[in-house]
Amino acid sequence: MARRSSILIVLAITMAIGACAKKPVNLPSASAAPRFADFVFPDAAPDLGSSALASQHRAAWGLLQSGDAKAAEREFAAVLKEAPSFYPAEAGLGYAALARKDAAAALPHFDKALARNPAYAPALAGKGESLLALGRTDAAADAFQAALVADPGLTALRGRVDVLKFRGVQQNIENARKAAESGKLEDARRGYLAAIAASPESAFLYRELASIEHRSGDHASALVHARQAATLDPADARALMLVAELLEGQSEWAKAADAYAAANAIEPSETTAVKAEQMREKAAFEAMPEEYKSIETSPTVTRAHLAALLGTRLGDMLRRAPGRPVVVTDLRGSWAAPWIQSVMRTGVIEPFPNHAFQPNGTVRRGDLAQAASRVLALIASEKPRVAARWRDARPQFADVAPGHLLYPAAARAVSAGVMAPLDGDTFQLTRPVTGAEARDTVSKLEALARK
Repeated sequence: MARRSSILIVLAITMAIGACAKKPVNLPSASAAPRFADFVFPDAAPDLGSSALASQHRAAWGLLQSGDAKAAEREFAAVLKEAPSFYPAEAGLGYAALARKDAAAALPHFDKALARNPAYAPALAGKGESLLALGRTDAAADAFQAALVADPGLTALRGRVDVLKFRGVQQNIENARKAAESGKLEDARRGYLAAIAASPESAFLYRELASIEHRSGDHASALVHARQAATLDPADARALMLVAELLEGQSEWAKAADAYAAANAIEPSETTAVKAEQMREKAAFEAMPEEYKSIETSPTVTRAHLAALLGTRLGDMLRRAPGRPVVVTDLRGSWAAPWIQSVMRTGVIEPFPNHAFQPNGTVRRGDLAQAASRVLALIASEKPRVAARWRDARPQFADVAPGHLLYPAAARAVSAGVMAPLDGDTFQLTRPVTGAEARDTVSKLEALARK
């Protein structure tokens, strides 16, 4: 009887222990396809917890992948209750919230896991998923990128990062362009800088940023970014044009000429070609002696002034023209000596019989007409059709008779349109020529020579 009582006591104790033991977790079939294949399993380092705890954590993940998010949450919570420092279970709770499409609830769980291990790749990946679901694209891309750095084996994330960066760039560009259209230049600038940070090899972004900076008056930064655009894409004519305009604004004439010429080589345009030539002329002018620079504002011009104007503006034609060596005695030390030699060699301006050029001699309208007439003769030898309009013309002047020695020169200059009669149809041969008048006449001769 005593033996039977002992058996009954043992059975009672065994049943009590069974009743108090934790119920086993019913794991899903291993053959079932995971419901959330994109989720990154929050694995645990061996020293983070016991093997039993790790097994319970894996079982919770199995419940989640079977589609039972609520049961998974209970199991992850149970793991954390037993071991609050077991942060993989915290990440598991985040993934369970994501499975329930509650990204706002998921994010704090991933942050808690990352507070314990900032380089925990599964939590970084989950945080990226949460941020993406909340519409925070840039932050999501950063989180995915951090996960890749922490675990380069997560190759599936690389494509997502690239897509998100592209979407972010597109959005930044769209926002920047809208801001620019609204006149919000600083907002536009920030938008382009953000786009460039995500896509630093996109030449057009630098060009558009430079355009915004140009509009806002930050020409130094605009030039840096326009040049960057042209470096990244040497065929970007718009970038080169912007570089040229900015250099022109800084009076960098020679560099601006090169930029305009480069743009014109890519997209030929008469306007761009003219700009390149204008910049070359300004560069050449800047390199001239001060005596030359003062011509246009001078009330009178000297023979040296006129020789320099003709030699610089018509140099190519004068070099092609036949000539003869001429010796004069008063050119030593003259700032205009090279151009004086050029016009004397071709006979456009002749020295005096005493072998003196008299560089400081005043030029009068008769002298200018004579020089213009000789240039017109050179033009006629190269372009006979152009010369037809002044070849036989005989205009009337109130003060210069057709028999006057200088009448043919005056008549030719007026008929060609390079000089004009003065008040009362007079020519006024002895009137001193102003700098502006000399420049205007030589410019018109240059235009005829280029036709």
